[in-house]
Amino acid sequence: MKQAARVLAQLLLYLPLMALIGVFSTWPPFTEVRPDQALLRLSFIHAAALKHKCHTRSAAELAKLPPNMRAPLDCPRERAPIRLELALDGKVVLERELLPAGLRHDGAATAYFRVTVPAGRHRIAVRMQDRPEGGFNHRREADLELAPGSALVIDFDPAKGGFVFRE
Repeated sequence: MKQAARVLAQLLLYLPLMALIGVFSTWPPFTEVRPDQALLRLSFIHAAALKHKCHTRSAAELAKLPPNMRAPLDCPRERAPIRLELALDGKVVLERELLPAGLRHDGAATAYFRVTVPAGRHRIAVRMQDRPEGGFNHRREADLELAPGSALVIDFDPAKGGFVFRE
């Protein structure tokens, strides 16, 4: 008898909780963007070129170092910051300098940016400079039709030739 009462009490406690979870799983409705908009996301992790070139040590410099530290090349680990630009229909919507991660600034830089845009045809241009000198050395432009409620992801993959647009 005690066992049946315990099961009944648990059932009476769990049923309202399950009903509450069921209601909130479908209400209120959630959409990431309005029905007449599309989502544009730029997201990647990339390690830029080294900030300084390797230096060949002279014989005098090598002699000053302890024997276990006498490497002929001195290569600083610090990486260059990444300059990033994203333009939508000729208007720059993002302009950032991404710093490398790590205590010695020798890691990869991380980029994440999202913006909602009106659905329809747009000219999207993305540019990146990942070396210490010169201008933008990676760029991609495209005319894309963004469907209502869709999401366009811009990624950077050097193995695929640079920026990749995925819907």
